[in-house]
Amino acid sequence: MWIRDRLDGLWSDEDFAQWYPRDGRPGLSPAQLATVSVLRFDFKYAPGLELDDPGFHHSVLGDFRDRLLQDRRADRLLDLTLARQKVAGLVRARTTQRTASTHVLATVRDLTRLELVTKAMRAALEELARAAAHTLNGLVNEDWGRRYGRQVRLGKNPTRPKTRINTTGADAHRLLEHLSRNHPGLLGGPQVQALRQILVQNYYCDSTWRLRWRDDDDDSGLPPSAKRIISPYNLTARHARRGQVTRWQGSSRT
Repeated sequence: MWIRDRLDGLWSDEDFAQWYPRDGRPGLSPAQLATVSVLRFDFKYAPGLELDDPGFHHSVLGDFRDRLLQDRRADRLLDLTLARQKVAGLVRARTTQRTASTHVLATVRDLTRLELVTKAMRAALEELARAAAHTLNGLVNEDWGRRYGRQVRLGKNPTRPKTRINTTGADAHRLLEHLSRNHPGLLGGPQVQALRQILVQNYYCDSTWRLRWRDDDDDSGLPPSAKRIISPYNLTARHARRGQVTRWQGSSRT
């Protein structure tokens, strides 16, 4: 609404002179009809109506929209709007415009890193079972069924965390090696790819080629939050922090 305060409306009736015949009975203000069409609500302030103005019937907009669809009029109307906002100093070329929107959160549960790897393993197995279940023959056993056959909710203090970390990493590495040797065509599945990326981000091979967990408090190469995957189902979701207070989950722009 502050745009109207600066511009006294985005359009005037003269902007629509070519849209209507010169003869005939007087009609409603096309500038007001354009404003209502854009806002899609019968606001009274935006088109400059008095609070006690009865307004007009919604059916009038149908004829106006028909005119709007002709000869790229909608595009020209938008160009005219942007040009007038530039003159008023409200929009500048080649700059980022800030909005008043709130943070858009990723629709994922906040997982611990161990939960993330375990969940990625489960997702990859489910994908393979749907696509080609025979590829899992001789690989999935009862232990794997107990570890990955149910929803993953370990919490922040799971029992035997180091054992779980080592076991899950070894299982994921074994699965990827099995696919690489025997079924390379299945390595391109989205959940298998997610497992591979999550494994690389959370584990590394030491000098003896043993799989090691990347710690949070040393130089093990754990990616920064802007690069770190937090869900095997949404690879663009990221943790972020602003200062020492605000923390949220959202989508990466990369």
